[in-house]
Amino acid sequence: MNTTVSHIDISTGVKAKAYYELLKPRLSFLVVFSSGFGYALANQSSINWLNFIVFLIAGFFVSGSSVTINQVIEQKYDAIMKRTRNRPLPSNRISESEAIWFSILTGIVGLVLMFLATNLLATSLAFLSLLLYAFVYTPLKRVGSIAVFVGAIPGALPPLIGWAAASGLLTYEAMIIFGIQFIWQFPHFWAIAWVSDEDYKKAGFKLLPGGGAKDLNTAINIMVYTLFLLPLGLLPTIFGLTGLTSGVVATICGILFLATTFSLMKDTSNQKARRIMFGSFIYLPIVQITYLIDKL
Repeated sequence: MNTTVSHIDISTGVKAKAYYELLKPRLSFLVVFSSGFGYALANQSSINWLNFIVFLIAGFFVSGSSVTINQVIEQKYDAIMKRTRNRPLPSNRISESEAIWFSILTGIVGLVLMFLATNLLATSLAFLSLLLYAFVYTPLKRVGSIAVFVGAIPGALPPLIGWAAASGLLTYEAMIIFGIQFIWQFPHFWAIAWVSDEDYKKAGFKLLPGGGAKDLNTAINIMVYTLFLLPLGLLPTIFGLTGLTSGVVATICGILFLATTFSLMKDTSNQKARRIMFGSFIYLPIVQITYLIDKL
């Protein structure tokens, strides 16, 4: 009797952990962070904390739904790549039908919660983001580097969704914070694609620009897009969205981030590309947090 109960508990725990992994929590929490940033930056009065928290939960579910669909579509490719073979679907901890129903449930719950907590504009943008990521970006990964451009759109939509959720509008300020995150996606994506190139080639993923090689041409592309972050990072200050302090911090962070790309141009190694990848993870949250602090 005790053995049976123990076995059920273990099985339930394994299944629950697998469902949680389907949501790609680290990625989904980053989406939630950017959405919350946009919401707080747009808010002109005291925050309705209940609506704000429900909005963040909704964003987590919508993000989780889109990445679950991505894993359903790519499960046979995930099975042959070292970095993804232990995901819930290729490791057979979750069946395809379970994952499909889970994506539908989380998607519906997320969108309904977002509509109840915010407005139709924010909910529509969240739905657009889900569609673009799951059904456009995902299949394009095996077509060519155009996938990075398409993927950068849903990748940059979270702060725009947050702005729309708080204000019900899409203003030029909203487009500025969208633009910063949109351009940031390119060095971020390409650095990951560089480091994971051997694995990606096994699955037929083509994400690197130009000829798709880990060479000087690709390194220059990464440098150029990172360079664009310097003037973009100043726009919130120039247009009065934030103060001078955040403009200075964004510029310093942009210069340090740019420096990592020059290192890659000199030494086209995975180690240098990995520095850019980590630099991208550091740059965005620091700059966004600084914008918020400066506004307050």
